[in-house]
Amino acid sequence: MWVVTIINAYSRENNLIMFEFKTEREAKENFIKLQNQKVFSEIIYAYNPATTLAVK
Repeated sequence: MWVVTIINAYSRENNLIMFEFKTEREAKENFIKLQNQKVFSEIIYAYNPATTLAVK
């Protein structure tokens, strides 16, 4: 998953807006179009069953 985060530090609320994309290409195309301060990142999920918390 790819995420583009818009940081609007000039608003009173200091808003963060996040857009999620399935492909890197789609994320990059939208990254170019978006205005303001922005961050482009890849989210990598790691799953290790041995480290999961068991609740009884």
